[in-house]
Amino acid sequence: MDRVDLMPPPAGDDADRADAYAAAPLLNCLLREVAEPLGRTAAHRTYRLPGTGRRLRVRGERRPAEPEVHAGGEWHRIGHTELVKLVSEELRHHTGLSNHELPAEMIDSRDAVAALLAARSRAAVPEDPYRRSEQSLITGHPYHPAPKARGGGPVAAWLPYAPEAHAQFPLALLGVREDTVVEEGDTAALDALGEAPPGYRLLPAHPWQLELVTLADAFADGRLIRLGTTAFDTWPTAAIRTLYAPGEDLFLKFSLDVRITNDIRRLWRHDLRKLRRTDEAAGRALAGTAGAWLSDRGYRTAGFAFEELAVLIRDGVGAHLPSGATPLLAAGLVEGFDGDPLRGAADPAAWWEAYLRAVVPPALDAFAGHGVVLEAHLQNTLVAVDADGMPVRALFRDAEGVKLLPDVPRAAGWERLVYCLVVNHLTEVAAALAEHHPGLDPWPAARRELARHDLPEAAALLTSPTLPGKTNLLLRWTGADGADARYLPLPNPLAG
Repeated sequence: MDRVDLMPPPAGDDADRADAYAAAPLLNCLLREVAEPLGRTAAHRTYRLPGTGRRLRVRGERRPAEPEVHAGGEWHRIGHTELVKLVSEELRHHTGLSNHELPAEMIDSRDAVAALLAARSRAAVPEDPYRRSEQSLITGHPYHPAPKARGGGPVAAWLPYAPEAHAQFPLALLGVREDTVVEEGDTAALDALGEAPPGYRLLPAHPWQLELVTLADAFADGRLIRLGTTAFDTWPTAAIRTLYAPGEDLFLKFSLDVRITNDIRRLWRHDLRKLRRTDEAAGRALAGTAGAWLSDRGYRTAGFAFEELAVLIRDGVGAHLPSGATPLLAAGLVEGFDGDPLRGAADPAAWWEAYLRAVVPPALDAFAGHGVVLEAHLQNTLVAVDADGMPVRALFRDAEGVKLLPDVPRAAGWERLVYCLVVNHLTEVAAALAEHHPGLDPWPAARRELARHDLPEAAALLTSPTLPGKTNLLLRWTGADGADARYLPLPNPLAG
């Protein structure tokens, strides 16, 4: 089992370890969005929960642990179940609203972590460092209350497809009657995955999605036929529904009718219809930069199950890598995996400067020169490293999350870019780097990198007292749309 640096890894039995992994992001949300800081000691940070008036204290910084509540003049340690109850009661008082779904998702997320830890103890660790980075995310989103929830389904239904369990599996192959096919863009790569009989087109499918949707009528009347599976395995990336076929160097993104973090993970019709425009804009914006764009080339689906059976074709990594470089998922660098270069950097200051040079200029240039707002968060950024582990190029992905000016106002686009690139991404990498290399202050180098860019918003960012932090806990508790980002002000380390 590959080592995952979080706190360090929780000690104790599997139940305690699952509690600790699941508590960290939930506590991060509570402390960021609701709690009022009271003070700190060498061992603890203490907070007041304004809705209930309770006091809460935790250990640790980046991944808070060992929550305790003050009652009867003493501090009492609480487990994950008690933490969920505490958070739920606080949010009912804080918002005046009840929510029965989110607490269940929090418990589901914790139980999923327990299942994943058990599965990883039995699984062979992948030899490919890129795959290890994509499949390392036991904690997942560090500021989401239920980052590992899998829709409440039984473990046996989703575990065979879980990236965190180092899953790999073939794609299901369907034949779709030609007169029902809907497609746009370059879909030629799909036809090389197998062979369809006359009158049909090939359509790969995620096997978990086929278990979630009802297509009996289409199979009965011949609009769909089963053609077996691919002759090769694919493996799931951190995004779960996006699979990588290494032999073909191809990513395929599917619909998955399961709520993961804030959204049901379908390929929605409105997103697919605007895919070509956003993908082409992102490709143009990054073509003249030091970064690269993994193009979402096109999609294919069936008209009678447009969203349910959609598959999106994305560039592989090979053509976008410098010679001898290895891609790594930025989120994996934060979570930690066996052999990750962030932890093992011989000169962490030089490593960080190289990282900033790879990631920051392409994202800022795309915004300044082309009005393209990349969703440059940890899970959508691959960082190519050379043989010594030094960052040399950033690869960005996922046209679905791209925003274009003036479709969104410039100020809103900039706020989104700052959240994705700085708060979600650079802040997390900087914190992990400082944790593994005590004494390093990562923020002077970040300020220097941002100051190099002739962009008024970047200059203002260096003096702004705050950064926008997304409120995933309150967003989910109040039932807001998953795409309806809401932000609260966070202290800005770039301001010195």
